[in-house]
Amino acid sequence: MKPTIVIIGRPNVGKSTLFNRLVGKKLALVDDQPGVTRDRREGDAEVAGLEFNVVDTAGWEDEDAQTLPGRMRLQTEASLEGADAAMFVIDARAGLTPLDNEIARYLRGSNVPIVLVANKAEGAAGESGVLESYSLGLGEPVALSAEHGEGVADLFGALWPIIGDKAEAWEQQVEMAKLAIEDEDAPLGPLKLAIVGRPNAGKSTLINQLLGEDRLLTGPEAGITRDSIAIDWEWRDPRVAADGEDGDGVRQIRLIDTAGMRKKRNVTEKLEKLSVADARRAVDFAEVVVLLLDATKGLEHQDLKIASMVLEEGRALMIAINKWDIAGQNTAETPSGIFNGIKAALGDGLAQVRGVPLFAVSAKTGKGLDTMLGAAFEIRASWSKRVPTAALNRWFDDAMEANPPPAPGGRRIKLRYITQAGTRPPRFVIFGTRLDALPKSYERYLVNGIRAKLGFEAVPVRVVLKSPKNPYNANRGGGGNYSGGSEKA
Repeated sequence: MKPTIVIIGRPNVGKSTLFNRLVGKKLALVDDQPGVTRDRREGDAEVAGLEFNVVDTAGWEDEDAQTLPGRMRLQTEASLEGADAAMFVIDARAGLTPLDNEIARYLRGSNVPIVLVANKAEGAAGESGVLESYSLGLGEPVALSAEHGEGVADLFGALWPIIGDKAEAWEQQVEMAKLAIEDEDAPLGPLKLAIVGRPNAGKSTLINQLLGEDRLLTGPEAGITRDSIAIDWEWRDPRVAADGEDGDGVRQIRLIDTAGMRKKRNVTEKLEKLSVADARRAVDFAEVVVLLLDATKGLEHQDLKIASMVLEEGRALMIAINKWDIAGQNTAETPSGIFNGIKAALGDGLAQVRGVPLFAVSAKTGKGLDTMLGAAFEIRASWSKRVPTAALNRWFDDAMEANPPPAPGGRRIKLRYITQAGTRPPRFVIFGTRLDALPKSYERYLVNGIRAKLGFEAVPVRVVLKSPKNPYNANRGGGGNYSGGSEKA
Protein backbone atom coordinates (compact mmCIF):
# COMPACT_ATOMS: atom_id res chain seq x y z
CA MET A 1 0.00 0.00 0.00
CA LYS A 2 1.11 3.56 -0.67
CA PRO A 3 1.97 5.40 2.60
CA THR A 4 -0.80 7.58 4.05
CA ILE A 5 -0.22 10.84 5.91
CA VAL A 6 -2.98 12.80 7.65
CA ILE A 7 -2.93 16.58 8.05
CA ILE A 8 -4.28 17.67 11.47
CA GLY A 9 -4.63 21.03 13.18
CA ARG A 10 -7.04 23.57 14.53
CA PRO A 11 -9.16 25.65 12.11
CA ASN A 12 -7.53 28.20 9.79
CA VAL A 13 -3.89 27.18 10.16
CA GLY A 14 -3.54 26.38 6.44
CA LYS A 15 -4.18 22.62 6.31
CA SER A 16 -6.08 22.75 3.01
CA THR A 17 -3.50 25.10 1.51
CA LEU A 18 -0.78 22.60 2.43
CA PHE A 19 -2.91 19.77 1.00
CA ASN A 20 -3.27 21.63 -2.30
CA ARG A 21 0.48 22.33 -2.35
CA LEU A 22 1.31 18.63 -1.85
CA VAL A 23 -1.11 17.31 -4.49
CA GLY A 24 -0.09 20.01 -6.95
CA LYS A 25 -3.58 21.32 -7.69
CA LYS A 26 -6.37 23.23 -5.98
CA LEU A 27 -8.56 20.30 -4.95
CA ALA A 28 -9.61 21.50 -1.49
CA LEU A 29 -11.67 24.66 -1.01
CA VAL A 30 -9.69 27.44 0.68
CA ASP A 31 -11.01 30.62 2.27
CA ASP A 32 -9.94 33.08 4.97
CA GLN A 33 -12.77 32.13 7.32
CA PRO A 34 -12.22 29.11 9.60
CA GLY A 35 -14.08 25.82 9.32
CA VAL A 36 -14.23 25.58 5.51
CA THR A 37 -13.22 21.90 5.41
CA ARG A 38 -15.71 19.45 6.91
CA ASP A 39 -15.14 16.03 5.34
CA ARG A 40 -11.73 14.45 5.01
CA ARG A 41 -10.37 14.54 1.47
CA GLU A 42 -7.66 12.29 0.04
CA GLY A 43 -5.17 13.01 -2.74
CA ASP A 44 -1.97 11.72 -4.35
CA ALA A 45 0.94 13.78 -3.04
CA GLU A 46 4.59 14.07 -3.99
CA VAL A 47 7.49 15.80 -2.23
CA ALA A 48 10.81 15.69 -4.09
CA GLY A 49 9.95 12.31 -5.63
CA LEU A 50 8.52 10.85 -2.40
CA GLU A 51 4.96 9.71 -3.22
CA PHE A 52 2.21 9.14 -0.65
CA ASN A 53 -1.50 9.56 0.02
CA VAL A 54 -2.33 12.73 1.90
CA VAL A 55 -5.56 13.30 3.83
CA ASP A 56 -6.95 16.77 4.52
CA THR A 57 -9.16 16.95 7.62
CA ALA A 58 -11.56 19.38 9.28
CA GLY A 59 -10.27 21.85 11.83
CA TRP A 60 -9.98 20.26 15.30
CA GLU A 61 -12.41 21.88 17.73
CA ASP A 62 -13.25 21.16 21.36
CA GLU A 63 -17.02 20.69 21.03
CA ASP A 64 -19.64 18.16 22.10
CA ALA A 65 -19.65 15.05 19.90
CA GLN A 66 -23.33 15.59 18.98
CA THR A 67 -22.69 19.02 17.45
CA LEU A 68 -21.50 19.54 13.88
CA PRO A 69 -17.95 20.58 14.98
CA GLY A 70 -17.90 17.57 17.31
CA ARG A 71 -18.86 15.19 14.51
CA MET A 72 -16.17 16.78 12.36
CA ARG A 73 -13.61 16.05 15.07
CA LEU A 74 -14.70 12.39 15.21
CA GLN A 75 -14.08 12.20 11.45
CA THR A 76 -10.57 13.57 12.00
CA GLU A 77 -9.85 11.07 14.76
CA ALA A 78 -11.07 8.23 12.53
CA SER A 79 -8.67 9.32 9.77
CA LEU A 80 -5.68 8.46 12.02
CA GLU A 81 -6.59 4.77 12.08
CA GLY A 82 -4.14 2.97 9.82
CA ALA A 83 -2.21 6.15 8.93
CA ASP A 84 1.57 5.94 8.60
CA ALA A 85 2.14 9.45 9.95
CA ALA A 86 0.39 12.70 10.80
CA MET A 87 1.43 16.26 10.03
CA PHE A 88 0.36 18.47 12.93
CA VAL A 89 0.06 21.99 11.51
CA ILE A 90 0.23 25.12 13.66
CA ASP A 91 0.13 28.81 12.70
CA ALA A 92 3.63 30.18 13.32
CA ARG A 93 2.43 33.78 13.07
CA ALA A 94 -0.37 33.38 15.60
CA GLY A 95 1.73 31.30 18.00
CA LEU A 96 0.52 28.42 20.15
CA THR A 97 -3.03 28.38 21.49
CA PRO A 98 -4.62 26.21 24.22
CA LEU A 99 -6.27 24.19 21.45
CA ASP A 100 -2.85 23.51 19.88
CA ASN A 101 -1.66 22.13 23.22
CA GLU A 102 -4.78 19.96 23.52
CA ILE A 103 -4.24 18.49 20.04
CA ALA A 104 -0.57 17.86 20.87
CA ARG A 105 -1.56 15.95 24.03
CA TYR A 106 -3.94 13.80 22.01
CA LEU A 107 -1.33 13.08 19.33
CA ARG A 108 1.36 12.21 21.89
CA GLY A 109 -0.99 9.52 23.19
CA SER A 110 -1.48 7.99 19.74
CA ASN A 111 0.71 5.40 18.05
CA VAL A 112 1.09 7.46 14.89
CA PRO A 113 4.45 9.17 14.16
CA ILE A 114 4.03 12.96 14.21
CA VAL A 115 5.71 15.58 12.03
CA LEU A 116 5.24 19.05 13.51
CA VAL A 117 4.71 21.68 10.79
CA ALA A 118 4.93 25.39 11.60
CA ASN A 119 3.03 26.95 8.70
CA LYS A 120 2.99 30.63 7.66
CA ALA A 121 6.63 30.84 8.79
CA GLU A 122 7.80 33.09 5.96
CA GLY A 123 9.56 36.26 7.09
CA ALA A 124 10.44 37.40 10.60
CA ALA A 125 6.81 37.32 11.81
CA GLY A 126 6.84 33.52 12.09
CA GLU A 127 10.16 33.02 13.89
CA SER A 128 8.79 33.31 17.43
CA GLY A 129 6.02 30.82 16.67
CA VAL A 130 8.53 28.30 15.30
CA LEU A 131 10.65 28.56 18.46
CA GLU A 132 7.58 28.37 20.71
CA SER A 133 6.42 25.14 19.02
CA TYR A 134 9.36 23.22 20.55
CA SER A 135 7.41 23.29 23.84
CA LEU A 136 4.81 20.87 22.37
CA GLY A 137 7.25 17.99 22.86
CA LEU A 138 6.88 16.71 19.31
CA GLY A 139 10.44 17.22 18.15
CA GLU A 140 11.93 19.76 15.78
CA PRO A 141 9.29 21.68 13.80
CA VAL A 142 9.39 22.02 10.01
CA ALA A 143 9.10 25.71 9.20
CA LEU A 144 7.34 26.27 5.88
CA SER A 145 4.92 28.41 3.94
CA ALA A 146 2.26 26.29 2.26
CA GLU A 147 1.04 29.29 0.28
CA HIS A 148 4.44 30.19 -1.16
CA GLY A 149 6.03 26.73 -1.27
CA GLU A 150 8.93 27.56 1.06
CA GLY A 151 10.36 24.80 3.28
CA VAL A 152 9.12 21.83 1.23
CA ALA A 153 12.65 20.37 1.10
CA ASP A 154 12.76 20.34 4.91
CA LEU A 155 9.38 18.56 4.92
CA PHE A 156 10.90 15.84 2.72
CA GLY A 157 13.72 15.44 5.24
CA ALA A 158 11.22 14.94 8.06
CA LEU A 159 8.98 12.49 6.15
CA TRP A 160 11.61 10.28 4.55
CA PRO A 161 12.78 8.50 7.75
CA ILE A 162 9.14 7.62 8.54
CA ILE A 163 7.69 6.52 5.19
CA GLY A 164 10.69 6.26 2.83
CA ASP A 165 11.01 2.46 2.93
CA LYS A 166 7.29 1.89 2.46
CA ALA A 167 7.16 4.39 -0.41
CA GLU A 168 10.03 2.66 -2.20
CA ALA A 169 8.40 -0.75 -1.76
CA TRP A 170 5.16 0.60 -3.19
CA GLU A 171 6.97 2.07 -6.21
CA GLN A 172 8.60 -1.30 -6.91
CA GLN A 173 5.22 -3.04 -6.79
CA VAL A 174 3.80 -0.49 -9.23
CA GLU A 175 6.67 -1.07 -11.68
CA MET A 176 6.22 -4.85 -11.46
CA ALA A 177 2.49 -4.50 -12.09
CA LYS A 178 3.15 -2.35 -15.17
CA LEU A 179 5.47 -4.99 -16.60
CA ALA A 180 2.90 -7.73 -15.93
CA ILE A 181 0.18 -6.04 -17.99
CA GLU A 182 2.45 -4.51 -20.64
CA ASP A 183 1.26 -6.90 -23.33
CA GLU A 184 -2.40 -7.04 -22.26
CA ASP A 185 -5.31 -4.83 -23.25
CA ALA A 186 -5.77 -1.96 -20.84
CA PRO A 187 -8.54 -2.95 -18.38
CA LEU A 188 -11.59 -0.75 -17.95
CA GLY A 189 -10.96 1.60 -15.06
CA PRO A 190 -13.13 2.16 -11.99
CA LEU A 191 -16.64 3.48 -12.58
CA LYS A 192 -16.58 7.20 -11.75
CA LEU A 193 -19.98 7.69 -10.14
CA ALA A 194 -21.00 11.16 -8.88
CA ILE A 195 -24.01 11.74 -6.62
CA VAL A 196 -25.65 15.15 -7.12
CA GLY A 197 -28.85 16.84 -6.01
CA ARG A 198 -30.38 19.55 -3.90
CA PRO A 199 -29.23 20.06 -0.27
CA ASN A 200 -30.39 17.47 2.27
CA ALA A 201 -31.43 14.90 -0.36
CA GLY A 202 -29.28 12.28 1.40
CA LYS A 203 -26.21 12.12 -0.86
CA SER A 204 -23.64 11.62 1.92
CA THR A 205 -25.93 9.19 3.76
CA LEU A 206 -26.27 7.12 0.58
CA ILE A 207 -22.49 6.86 0.17
CA ASN A 208 -22.06 5.95 3.84
CA GLN A 209 -24.64 3.18 3.38
CA LEU A 210 -22.71 1.81 0.40
CA LEU A 211 -19.40 1.91 2.27
CA GLY A 212 -20.87 0.43 5.45
CA GLU A 213 -19.29 3.14 7.60
CA ASP A 214 -19.74 6.79 8.56
CA ARG A 215 -17.06 7.96 6.14
CA LEU A 216 -18.81 11.23 5.29
CA LEU A 217 -20.21 13.81 7.66
CA THR A 218 -24.02 13.72 7.84
CA GLY A 219 -26.74 15.28 9.96
CA PRO A 220 -30.05 17.12 9.92
CA GLU A 221 -28.38 20.39 8.92
CA ALA A 222 -28.72 21.23 5.21
CA GLY A 223 -25.56 21.96 3.24
CA ILE A 224 -23.07 20.05 5.42
CA THR A 225 -21.00 18.87 2.44
CA ARG A 226 -18.81 21.53 0.87
CA ASP A 227 -15.95 19.81 -0.94
CA SER A 228 -16.55 17.17 -3.59
CA ILE A 229 -15.12 14.03 -1.97
CA ALA A 230 -13.93 11.07 -4.09
CA ILE A 231 -13.71 7.65 -2.42
CA ASP A 232 -12.39 4.47 -4.05
CA TRP A 233 -14.53 1.45 -3.20
CA GLU A 234 -15.04 -2.18 -4.22
CA TRP A 235 -18.63 -3.32 -4.83
CA ARG A 236 -19.49 -6.99 -4.87
CA ASP A 237 -22.09 -7.39 -7.61
CA PRO A 238 -24.72 -9.83 -6.27
CA ARG A 239 -25.81 -10.68 -9.82
CA VAL A 240 -22.48 -12.32 -10.66
CA ALA A 241 -21.95 -15.90 -9.48
CA ALA A 242 -18.71 -16.82 -7.78
CA ASP A 243 -17.71 -18.97 -10.75
CA GLY A 244 -18.78 -16.43 -13.37
CA GLU A 245 -16.54 -14.81 -15.90
CA ASP A 246 -15.97 -11.83 -13.61
CA GLY A 247 -14.70 -14.01 -10.76
CA ASP A 248 -16.27 -13.05 -7.46
CA GLY A 249 -18.10 -10.11 -8.98
CA VAL A 250 -15.95 -7.40 -7.38
CA ARG A 251 -16.20 -4.12 -9.30
CA GLN A 252 -14.14 -1.00 -8.77
CA ILE A 253 -16.05 2.25 -8.20
CA ARG A 254 -14.91 5.78 -7.43
CA LEU A 255 -17.79 7.37 -5.51
CA ILE A 256 -17.97 11.17 -5.64
CA ASP A 257 -20.03 13.05 -3.07
CA THR A 258 -20.94 16.65 -3.95
CA ALA A 259 -22.39 19.71 -2.30
CA GLY A 260 -26.11 20.36 -2.65
CA MET A 261 -27.07 22.64 -5.53
CA ARG A 262 -29.71 25.25 -4.75
CA LYS A 263 -31.32 27.72 -7.12
CA LYS A 264 -28.74 30.17 -8.41
CA ARG A 265 -30.55 33.19 -7.01
CA ASN A 266 -30.41 31.65 -3.51
CA VAL A 267 -26.64 31.11 -3.61
CA THR A 268 -25.18 34.33 -2.23
CA GLU A 269 -22.34 33.33 0.11
CA LYS A 270 -18.87 32.93 -1.36
CA LEU A 271 -18.31 29.50 0.20
CA GLU A 272 -21.52 28.09 -1.24
CA LYS A 273 -20.61 29.44 -4.66
CA LEU A 274 -17.24 27.69 -4.41
CA SER A 275 -18.95 24.47 -3.31
CA VAL A 276 -21.39 24.51 -6.23
CA ALA A 277 -18.54 25.21 -8.67
CA ASP A 278 -16.66 22.26 -7.17
CA ALA A 279 -19.74 20.05 -7.64
CA ARG A 280 -19.92 21.07 -11.31
CA ARG A 281 -16.27 20.10 -11.76
CA ALA A 282 -17.06 16.73 -10.17
CA VAL A 283 -19.75 16.19 -12.83
CA ASP A 284 -17.14 16.88 -15.52
CA PHE A 285 -14.88 14.26 -13.93
CA ALA A 286 -17.62 11.61 -13.60
CA GLU A 287 -18.76 9.03 -16.13
CA VAL A 288 -22.20 8.34 -14.65
CA VAL A 289 -24.11 10.86 -12.53
CA VAL A 290 -26.91 9.92 -10.12
CA LEU A 291 -29.36 12.74 -9.48
CA LEU A 292 -30.79 12.07 -6.03
CA LEU A 293 -34.35 13.26 -5.37
CA ASP A 294 -36.14 13.52 -2.04
CA ALA A 295 -39.30 11.38 -2.14
CA THR A 296 -40.87 13.55 0.57
CA LYS A 297 -40.53 16.65 -1.62
CA GLY A 298 -41.01 15.22 -5.10
CA LEU A 299 -39.58 16.63 -8.31
CA GLU A 300 -38.82 20.36 -8.36
CA HIS A 301 -37.70 22.69 -11.12
CA GLN A 302 -34.19 22.80 -9.64
CA ASP A 303 -33.90 19.03 -10.11
CA LEU A 304 -34.64 19.41 -13.82
CA LYS A 305 -32.03 22.17 -14.09
CA ILE A 306 -29.41 19.92 -12.49
CA ALA A 307 -30.37 17.05 -14.82
CA SER A 308 -30.10 19.31 -17.86
CA MET A 309 -26.68 20.51 -16.72
CA VAL A 310 -25.48 16.89 -16.44
CA LEU A 311 -26.74 16.05 -19.93
CA GLU A 312 -25.24 19.21 -21.42
CA GLU A 313 -21.87 18.11 -20.04
CA GLY A 314 -22.32 14.81 -21.88
CA ARG A 315 -22.45 12.61 -18.77
CA ALA A 316 -24.64 9.50 -18.49
CA LEU A 317 -27.56 10.35 -16.18
CA MET A 318 -29.53 8.22 -13.73
CA ILE A 319 -32.18 9.41 -11.28
CA ALA A 320 -32.80 7.88 -7.85
CA ILE A 321 -35.73 8.75 -5.58
CA ASN A 322 -34.34 8.61 -2.04
CA LYS A 323 -36.12 8.22 1.33
CA TRP A 324 -38.39 5.60 -0.21
CA ASP A 325 -38.82 4.00 3.21
CA ILE A 326 -40.87 7.03 4.33
CA ALA A 327 -42.40 8.04 0.98
CA GLY A 328 -46.01 9.13 1.30
CA GLN A 329 -46.10 9.03 5.12
CA ASN A 330 -47.05 12.69 5.48
CA THR A 331 -49.31 12.90 2.43
CA ALA A 332 -52.32 11.08 1.04
CA GLU A 333 -50.29 10.02 -2.01
CA THR A 334 -49.12 6.42 -2.35
CA PRO A 335 -45.45 5.56 -3.06
CA SER A 336 -46.42 4.17 -6.49
CA GLY A 337 -48.26 7.41 -7.24
CA ILE A 338 -45.15 9.42 -6.29
CA PHE A 339 -42.97 7.24 -8.54
CA ASN A 340 -45.31 7.45 -11.54
CA GLY A 341 -45.79 11.20 -11.05
CA ILE A 342 -42.04 11.82 -11.05
CA LYS A 343 -41.59 9.53 -14.07
CA ALA A 344 -44.22 11.45 -16.05
CA ALA A 345 -42.76 14.83 -15.06
CA LEU A 346 -39.27 13.69 -16.14
CA GLY A 347 -40.65 12.64 -19.52
CA ASP A 348 -41.95 16.17 -20.03
CA GLY A 349 -39.00 18.03 -18.49
CA LEU A 350 -36.18 16.00 -20.09
CA ALA A 351 -37.51 15.58 -23.59
CA GLN A 352 -33.95 15.66 -25.01
CA VAL A 353 -33.24 12.21 -23.51
CA ARG A 354 -36.07 9.72 -23.20
CA GLY A 355 -35.85 6.73 -20.88
CA VAL A 356 -33.44 8.04 -18.24
CA PRO A 357 -33.21 5.20 -15.66
CA LEU A 358 -35.33 5.90 -12.57
CA PHE A 359 -34.94 4.02 -9.27
CA ALA A 360 -36.58 4.03 -5.86
CA VAL A 361 -33.91 3.76 -3.14
CA SER A 362 -33.40 4.28 0.56
CA ALA A 363 -30.02 5.57 1.71
CA LYS A 364 -31.02 4.67 5.27
CA THR A 365 -31.92 1.00 4.70
CA GLY A 366 -29.97 0.26 1.49
CA LYS A 367 -33.09 -0.65 -0.52
CA GLY A 368 -32.52 -0.59 -4.29
CA LEU A 369 -28.85 0.43 -4.15
CA ASP A 370 -27.46 -2.77 -5.70
CA THR A 371 -29.96 -2.48 -8.56
CA MET A 372 -28.92 1.14 -9.10
CA LEU A 373 -25.20 0.27 -9.17
CA GLY A 374 -25.73 -2.58 -11.63
CA ALA A 375 -27.60 -0.21 -13.95
CA ALA A 376 -24.77 2.33 -13.60
CA PHE A 377 -22.29 -0.14 -15.10
CA GLU A 378 -24.71 -0.96 -17.91
CA ILE A 379 -25.30 2.70 -18.81
CA ARG A 380 -21.54 3.35 -18.76
CA ALA A 381 -21.14 0.52 -21.27
CA SER A 382 -23.66 2.25 -23.57
CA TRP A 383 -21.99 5.62 -23.00
CA SER A 384 -18.62 4.08 -24.02
CA LYS A 385 -19.87 1.93 -26.92
CA ARG A 386 -18.60 2.25 -30.48
CA VAL A 387 -20.82 1.04 -33.35
CA PRO A 388 -19.05 -0.69 -36.28
CA THR A 389 -19.04 1.52 -39.38
CA ALA A 390 -20.85 -1.06 -41.51
CA ALA A 391 -23.69 -1.48 -38.99
CA LEU A 392 -23.91 2.27 -38.53
CA ASN A 393 -24.33 2.96 -42.24
CA ARG A 394 -26.84 0.12 -42.64
CA TRP A 395 -28.98 1.82 -40.03
CA PHE A 396 -28.40 5.17 -41.77
CA ASP A 397 -29.57 3.83 -45.14
CA ASP A 398 -32.64 2.22 -43.57
CA ALA A 399 -33.51 5.44 -41.73
CA MET A 400 -33.37 7.53 -44.91
CA GLU A 401 -35.33 4.94 -46.87
CA ALA A 402 -38.07 4.90 -44.23
CA ASN A 403 -38.15 8.71 -44.04
CA PRO A 404 -36.21 10.49 -46.83
CA PRO A 405 -34.82 13.97 -46.17
CA PRO A 406 -37.14 16.79 -47.33
CA ALA A 407 -36.66 18.83 -50.50
CA PRO A 408 -37.19 22.49 -49.56
CA GLY A 409 -37.65 24.63 -52.70
CA GLY A 410 -37.72 21.48 -54.83
CA ARG A 411 -34.02 20.73 -54.17
CA ARG A 412 -33.43 17.56 -52.19
CA ILE A 413 -31.04 17.56 -49.25
CA LYS A 414 -28.46 14.82 -49.71
CA LEU A 415 -27.17 12.91 -46.67
CA ARG A 416 -24.24 10.84 -47.89
CA TYR A 417 -22.88 8.85 -44.95
CA ILE A 418 -22.36 8.80 -41.16
CA THR A 419 -19.40 7.95 -38.96
CA GLN A 420 -18.88 7.73 -35.21
CA ALA A 421 -16.30 10.32 -34.23
CA GLY A 422 -15.95 9.39 -30.57
CA THR A 423 -17.38 7.95 -27.38
CA ARG A 424 -18.00 9.04 -23.78
CA PRO A 425 -20.40 10.59 -24.83
CA PRO A 426 -21.07 9.00 -28.25
CA ARG A 427 -20.47 11.51 -31.06
CA PHE A 428 -21.50 11.08 -34.70
CA VAL A 429 -20.75 13.09 -37.84
CA ILE A 430 -23.17 13.12 -40.80
CA PHE A 431 -21.81 14.32 -44.14
CA GLY A 432 -24.00 15.73 -46.89
CA THR A 433 -24.99 18.78 -48.90
CA ARG A 434 -27.40 21.64 -48.19
CA LEU A 435 -27.40 20.66 -44.52
CA ASP A 436 -28.11 24.26 -43.47
CA ALA A 437 -31.62 23.71 -44.85
CA LEU A 438 -32.21 20.47 -42.94
CA PRO A 439 -35.19 20.96 -40.57
CA LYS A 440 -34.65 20.54 -36.84
CA SER A 441 -37.38 17.92 -36.83
CA TYR A 442 -35.36 15.70 -39.18
CA GLU A 443 -32.26 16.12 -37.02
CA ARG A 444 -34.29 14.97 -34.03
CA TYR A 445 -35.52 12.01 -36.10
CA LEU A 446 -31.92 10.94 -36.72
CA VAL A 447 -30.86 11.43 -33.09
CA ASN A 448 -33.87 9.49 -31.81
CA GLY A 449 -33.12 6.71 -34.32
CA ILE A 450 -29.53 6.44 -33.11
CA ARG A 451 -30.77 6.09 -29.56
CA ALA A 452 -33.54 3.61 -30.28
CA LYS A 453 -31.84 1.39 -32.88
CA LEU A 454 -28.17 1.46 -31.89
CA GLY A 455 -28.43 1.02 -28.11
CA PHE A 456 -27.95 4.58 -26.84
CA GLU A 457 -31.44 4.99 -25.33
CA ALA A 458 -30.57 6.73 -22.07
CA VAL A 459 -27.30 8.50 -22.82
CA PRO A 460 -26.64 11.91 -24.39
CA VAL A 461 -25.79 11.69 -28.09
CA ARG A 462 -23.93 14.35 -30.08
CA VAL A 463 -24.58 14.65 -33.83
CA VAL A 464 -22.60 17.05 -36.03
CA LEU A 465 -23.70 17.91 -39.58
CA LYS A 466 -20.91 18.72 -42.04
CA SER A 467 -21.16 20.02 -45.60
CA PRO A 468 -18.36 20.28 -48.21
CA LYS A 469 -16.68 23.62 -48.69
CA ASN A 470 -17.62 25.60 -51.77
CA PRO A 471 -14.49 25.62 -54.00
CA TYR A 472 -15.59 28.95 -55.55
CA ASN A 473 -15.81 31.02 -52.40
CA ALA A 474 -13.13 33.44 -51.25
CA ASN A 475 -11.65 31.01 -48.69
CA ARG A 476 -11.72 27.90 -50.79
CA GLY A 477 -10.05 24.87 -49.31
CA GLY A 478 -10.32 22.42 -52.19
CA GLY A 479 -12.88 19.76 -53.00
CA GLY A 480 -13.53 16.91 -50.67
CA ASN A 481 -12.79 18.81 -47.45
CA TYR A 482 -15.60 19.06 -44.90
CA SER A 483 -16.14 21.74 -42.31
CA GLY A 484 -18.81 23.67 -40.49
CA GLY A 485 -22.06 22.06 -39.43
CA SER A 486 -24.07 22.06 -36.25
CA GLU A 487 -24.08 19.91 -33.16
CA LYS A 488 -27.11 18.28 -31.56
CA ALA A 489 -27.45 16.37 -28.28
